This record gives sequence, C-alpha cells and structure tokens, in this order.
Amino acid sequence: MHWLSLTVIGLLLARLLAQLGLEALNRAEVRRRAGALPPALTGVMDAATFAKAGDYTLAKSRFASGEMIFEAAVLAAVVFSGLLPWLWARVDGLAPGAAWSGALFLVVTMILLGLPSLPLAWWAQFRLEARFGFNQSTLGLWVSDQVKSTVLGLLIGFPLAWALLALVGRAGPLWWVWGFGLLFGFQLLMLVLYPKLILPLFNKLTPLPEGDARTRLLALSDRTGFKAQTIEVMDGSKRSAHSNAFFTGFGRFRRIVLFDTLMTQLTQEELEAVLAHEIGHYRRGHIPQRLVTLGLLQLGGFAVIAWLAQAPWFNPAFGLPAGATAATFLLFGLLGGLITFWFSPLGNRVSQKHEYEADAFARDAMGGAAPLSGALRKLSQKNLSNLTPHPLYSAVYYSHPTLVERERALQG
Repeated sequence: MHWLSLTVIGLLLARLLAQLGLEALNRAEVRRRAGALPPALTGVMDAATFAKAGDYTLAKSRFASGEMIFEAAVLAAVVFSGLLPWLWARVDGLAPGAAWSGALFLVVTMILLGLPSLPLAWWAQFRLEARFGFNQSTLGLWVSDQVKSTVLGLLIGFPLAWALLALVGRAGPLWWVWGFGLLFGFQLLMLVLYPKLILPLFNKLTPLPEGDARTRLLALSDRTGFKAQTIEVMDGSKRSAHSNAFFTGFGRFRRIVLFDTLMTQLTQEELEAVLAHEIGHYRRGHIPQRLVTLGLLQLGGFAVIAWLAQAPWFNPAFGLPAGATAATFLLFGLLGGLITFWFSPLGNRVSQKHEYEADAFARDAMGGAAPLSGALRKLSQKNLSNLTPHPLYSAVYYSHPTLVERERALQG
C-alpha cells in the first residue's frame, strides 16, 4: 500500500479515537454531575430540567459517536474502494480534461457522498430532537429542504467549480491566487445575496411589526452605532423549538434577524441585550477579523491544492490521475478535516475571546449585566444546554464559553 494511504488511515483512526474519547469524557462528566445542580447554576434550571438537559446531552453524544464511526467508515470506503476512480472515468470521460466535466465530477461526487448520511439526519430530526420536544418539522418539509439544498448545490456549485477549474488552464502557474480571489469574492457577494435570495427559499422573513419592541431595538441599534436597515423575524419554529439571533450582510446591506422562538422566550429588555451582543461583534471588528482569517486560510489552502495537483504521488495514491486539479480539489476537501480537526481548540479560543468581548459590549450598552445574563440563562434552559461540559471537550468543540464562564466574566 502507498505510504500516503497508510498516513491517511493513521490520521483517520487518530481523529476517530480522539473524537470518541472526547465524547466518552463528556458523558462521564455529565453523569458525575447528575446528582445535584452545581451551586453556580442555582436559578438557571430546576432539578428536573437539569436532569433532562443531562439526558439530552447523553443522547446527542451517543448518537454523535455512532455518527462519527459511520462517517469514518464511509470516508475510508470512498477513498480506498476504487469508487472515486470509477466516477472519474465516467464523468471526466464525457470531455476529458475539460473544466466543465471536472466541475461536474466535483458536484456529482459531493452530492452522492451526502446520500449515506440522510438516514442519520432523519433520525436526529425525527427521533432524537422529537424525543426532547424540539422537532417542529414535518417529513414533507424535511424532504423539501433536502431537495432544495441539492438543487442549490448544483445551480451554485457547478458554475463556481467550472470557473475555478477554467482558471487552471488560463491563468498560468499562479491560477491559485486568482482562484482564491474568485472564491473569496463570491463568498462576500453571498453575504449580501443569501438573506435576499436563498434564505427565503427555506424560511419566511417578515419585518418586525411596529410596536414597543421594534422601537426599543432600533433605538438600541442607533445609539450603539449599528444603524441596521431592518429587523426581521424568521419562522424558525416551523422546524425547531431552538432559538437564535444573527445579523447578515455588511455596510448598508446588513440586517438583523431574530428567530420567532426567541421573541416568545425573552423579555424586551433581554431581547435588547441579545441584540446588543450581536452588535458588539460588529463594533469590536470581529466580522472583518474573521473574514481576514478565513481569507488567509483559504489562500493557504489554494496554494496547497496547487502544489498537490502537480505532485506525482498525490492523486495516483488514490487511483486518480496526476495533474487532475478537480480530483485534487475533491481529495483535499475529503481529507483536509483529518488535519484541521487538531487545530479546533485554537479557533475556538479566538471565537470565545470574541464572545467575551461582545458580552462586555452588551453589558455596557445595557447599563449592567442583568439583562444579558437573564437572556443567557433562559436560552440555556429552553435549549437544554449542557451547562457542565468536560473542559477538554469544550476546548475542542465549543465556540462559545459556557454559561458559568460568561456570567463570571460579565460580573468581572
């Protein structure tokens, strides 16, 4: 077996063992604390809700462990079974070496690779989430979402992949620089177009009606220097009882989106605090910082893909022709997570720092910590959040600090 194949197997097993070990650690931590609510969480949940949150965490963890094993097996089968060379021979054979056939290979392969996970997605929605009262979707809506996502993948992914691969033959050795520019520019464009063209295909967005809530939120937006063009409510309740809030776009295109579930769970002052937190990300420059970081990572990724595409040992190790950039793109997408997983704590550390800064901004904007703290407590209770994760688990998987950590920082 090729040395690269052995390396991939080793990385795949190492990641799987680490993931399963982290899940086991977290389950043990939940069971250890199941006897009584920690003093720091008094008032957040009653004992019955705390026990239910623990059961929810355990159920999700057991499901996640099985899903990880299944996905690792699928990845190994796809990479080493000869499926990719078989697909390449048939799709690229339509027009050997053409950019459009390479793009078709990428899109068709990614769609096919998503099929095995559909039963797991169905189970998570209609069994696990339903068991704890979160599922609000119907089978028809779920199927419609899958079909829409697939069609969008074809309509958006195919032309983009075609354009990227066309650059390989026309832009010379530095095609990867132009390719990065094309992809990054497309992503910036999608920040504007997504809430206008794509999100409405899945959810209904309606302007927040006139009233005290709208007046207070717009006043907060103005006094904090955000000046949003509109505040919209999204019908997230038709799929899930979970709640959230976010803003999309940039410049004059930015807009605030609130889940309808959030509107019913929080007081107006708590809603203001949640909005102030989201505005804090904007005012503290987190969005451009994240965009710059994303851009640098993508530029590095394109450089690696260009190097691997020319390496005589990379594609052939998996039965694909050397120099076939479309094949290299696919292999990089499939295998890159085996390495980036180990850098998750670093990314989460930066993300958690941003959350602390946004919390502090919201505290100052609201004149105290109570409104945001009250909102965080209610959201933790309504969403059955795991309030006591194992520290190593939260370091790897949590992009937000825990409730106890956030309240401690707010008070500090």
